[in-house]
Parts: sequence; C-alpha cells; structure tokens
Amino acid sequence: MQNIMELFVNFRIIDFLDIVIVAVIFYKLLMLIKETRAEQLIKGLIVLLVVLNISKWLKMHMVNYILENTMTVGVIALLVVFQPELRRALEYIGRTKWLSISISEVIKQELIQNIDEIVTAVATLSRSKTGALIVMERETGLNEIVDTGTLIEGRVSALLIANIFEHNAPLHDGAVLIKKEKIMAAGCFLPLSTKSDLSRDLGTRHRAALGMIENSDAIVIVVSEETGAISVAMDGVLKRFLGSNDLRQILTESFIIEEKQSLVGKWRGLNGKKDKGDLQS
Repeated sequence: MQNIMELFVNFRIIDFLDIVIVAVIFYKLLMLIKETRAEQLIKGLIVLLVVLNISKWLKMHMVNYILENTMTVGVIALLVVFQPELRRALEYIGRTKWLSISISEVIKQELIQNIDEIVTAVATLSRSKTGALIVMERETGLNEIVDTGTLIEGRVSALLIANIFEHNAPLHDGAVLIKKEKIMAAGCFLPLSTKSDLSRDLGTRHRAALGMIENSDAIVIVVSEETGAISVAMDGVLKRFLGSNDLRQILTESFIIEEKQSLVGKWRGLNGKKDKGDLQS
C-alpha cells in the first residue's frame, strides 16, 4: 500500500504525457497495420518472442540459440518485408496534421466530416423520395435500440447510408443508429409516440421519431417516402420541410458547438453547471 502511495506522490504531469504519447503511437501503428499483411506478421513475431522467452526460462539452449540468431537476422528481414507498410506510415505522418493541432480540433474535423456525409445522404434520399429514419445518439445511451437491429459498426458514409435505405434492401424499413463516428446498427425498431393529438399526415417514421425523442435526447432525421421532405425531431419538437442547409446548421449547432463547450466544461471542471440552453445557442 505504501509503495502505491509513493507511486502516486512521485507521479508527474510529464509522466502522464509520456504514457499518452506512447499510447497514441501504438494506436496509430495498430490502425496502420490493421487488415494488412503486416498484421499477420506481427502476430507471428509475438509468437516467436513468447517461445524465445519460454525456451530461455526452460534452459532449452539449442532452441534458444536458434531463435536468438533468427531474431537478429530477422530485424533486417522485417525492414524488407514491411517496406510497403513503412512507406505508407511515413507518407501518413507527412500528410497529416495530427501532431500540430489540438484534440478539440481533431474532434471538430471528424464531426464536420460526419455531418457532411449525413447531409449528403439525406439530400440524395430526399431527391429520390426514398424513406429514411436516422437516429443520432447524444448523451443518452441507446444500446437497447442497437440490440433491436443488425450490428454494422461502420464509418459514417453517405454511400453506406443511402444503400441501407435503398428500396428492397434488407434493412431499409428500420432506423439507422449513429453513435459518434460510427454507424452502429441498421434495421432498428423505435418506440412509437404515445401522443394522441398528432397530425394525421404524420406517417409511421415521423411517429417513431417523436417516440424516440420522448424517451431520449437523440436527434432523429426523417425523410418522407411520399414527398421526400426532410424533418428533424429533437428536444421535444418536430421540425418539418427542411432543406440541406437547414439540416447542416441544426447538426452543427447540436454537435460541434455542444462538443466544443463540453470539452471546455470538462477542462474547467464545470460539467455540472452547464446550461442546456447555452449549448444550443
């Protein structure tokens, strides 16, 4: 217990930064080699290292000698084998700005890109009068909604969203649920609104959108199959007959400004004092 206390007492800010930098480097490397030949080679290298240490522990001198010499020569071999991946990694480092911009700017850029993809998809669906129902998670977790559909866990893409809602597509009848930077699931079932005073021209999708915002703080985008009209349900209100620019503005104000203020609040330790109305101003 005393050793643990001493560890925390001697823990410096620079130590925390050191850990974060190493974690980011490992994460970036893993993303670069994911689903490439290098991924399988890394797994093989890990197995060899494990066997090397086991042979040393068991004093298997011959096996240990062979593996040690193999690893020595293997360093040069790895440079040759990993040449395409190393080149791709250096090109990636050279053309990205992640070393020169803040975390908040990275989040903002990702949100802007995702919003552009969503707006593009909705505009395409609206022009073709293809019905759509898109749920965007905010603070309230929606894992129970994810469980009602088919898990996708794909990047937000206008083409993917448009294809999901294509006529006769297997998942076009349900809702797509987007969580942060991912399309989590499609073909999801939403609770219908229990209100009895709704307009008669509201279809099932609009009633599902209202039912969703009655039970969470999510934003729900609806494209009418009859007219192609775009609607947004959020904060207890259904906004109808919107254009692409209107939709982009709503999503920008709801996610980018909200995320920016959330980061500032966390930095200052004022999360509990934030006013919901201020976040949407």
